[in-house]
Amino acid sequence: MITNEQAKQGINGVTIRRNIRVSLRRFTDYFQGFEKLDAVRSIFGDKTEKVIANLKVEFHTRRGYMGVSDEDGHLIVSAPYIRDGDERDIYLDIIHELTHVRQHMEGKELFDHRFEYVERPTEVEAFSNAVAEGRRLGMTDKELLEYLRMERMTDEDLRRLASALQVKFQA
Repeated sequence: MITNEQAKQGINGVTIRRNIRVSLRRFTDYFQGFEKLDAVRSIFGDKTEKVIANLKVEFHTRRGYMGVSDEDGHLIVSAPYIRDGDERDIYLDIIHELTHVRQHMEGKELFDHRFEYVERPTEVEAFSNAVAEGRRLGMTDKELLEYLRMERMTDEDLRRLASALQVKFQA
């Protein structure tokens, strides 16, 4: 058991600062013009400018993609993905994640583990918005399917997600 004296000094004389702060940046410092897109305006409506102006983004150095904090709704983004990823994929992923930002604002459970990932209502809605924007950009079903494909997803998972989004599955 740790005594009060040990807690003040730390174990074996070390100090661990526990008041860690995540460094958040303004979304608009890195992603400009999204508030003007019809796809984004359809997500936030009249609140679009205010939400985008107040949205924060946190970059990390791990490989991966992007997501939304379930604590406060800010974006969490892989810097290597932004640096090296396909521009259209990044664009669509931002549309996808902005849907999650709105869902978080509405109090929805973003990580509801009662559902498999490809059937989770919040994911289906977010992918639906990204696919609609992809179609507006002229993407084919083959291109949309490739966009939807993720390393952790089986072919059957992809088939189910594609079906829910009305994207033709091509093995």
